[in-house]
Amino acid sequence: MKRCLMSSIGMMALLAGALAITGHHPAQAAGRAAVAPSSVAASTPQAPIAGLYKALEQSEHSEAGIGQRSAMIAPMVNRAFDMDAILKRSIGLHYDQLSADERSTLIAAFRRFTVARYASTFKPGTDAVFTISRSTVEDGRTIVHTTLGNKNDPAESATAIDYVMVQAPDGWRIADILLDGHISQVAAQRSDFKSIFSQSGASGLARTLTKKADDFLHE
Repeated sequence: MKRCLMSSIGMMALLAGALAITGHHPAQAAGRAAVAPSSVAASTPQAPIAGLYKALEQSEHSEAGIGQRSAMIAPMVNRAFDMDAILKRSIGLHYDQLSADERSTLIAAFRRFTVARYASTFKPGTDAVFTISRSTVEDGRTIVHTTLGNKNDPAESATAIDYVMVQAPDGWRIADILLDGHISQVAAQRSDFKSIFSQSGASGLARTLTKKADDFLHE
């Protein structure tokens, strides 16, 4: 279970995993990241992705420590992701039975894990190339299509990373990430989350996420 946990527990591990699948570790990528124009309206599905990618680009080019890079990335993670919806889909029906305090603690741990994973993966010198292409509606789902690539070989290294978006009261948010257009990260992590939850409850899953985040934050 621990091996699977490292490969799928955090939705944010998908970006690092994409580079591994294409044979390029983030530290080997070179080039300036490309993001959607800053003029993209806040009401568009692409806007949260553009903000997130911009923060990751800044982290890559920063000389700050991982704590400061985490602080740089955190606001965009908070803005981009519907953590509550992701956890509900990952854990299943038992999520609705949690108390407000349990849910709040779990969401906070998952958010911290997500931020730490990004800060650890997109560290100074990484210089991965992010590109947002378009949004489409497929089977009733709004999907933002992006790629993550390597400047030295953009055509060969580019991996499709698509975001399933939902419209919340405060704007569009990410509800799932699809690798290569079809591999759902929520589905991939569901087995791990449900297994830990069934054994240790919400507190056990929160502790596991917190431990993983601590590991990422030790450079």
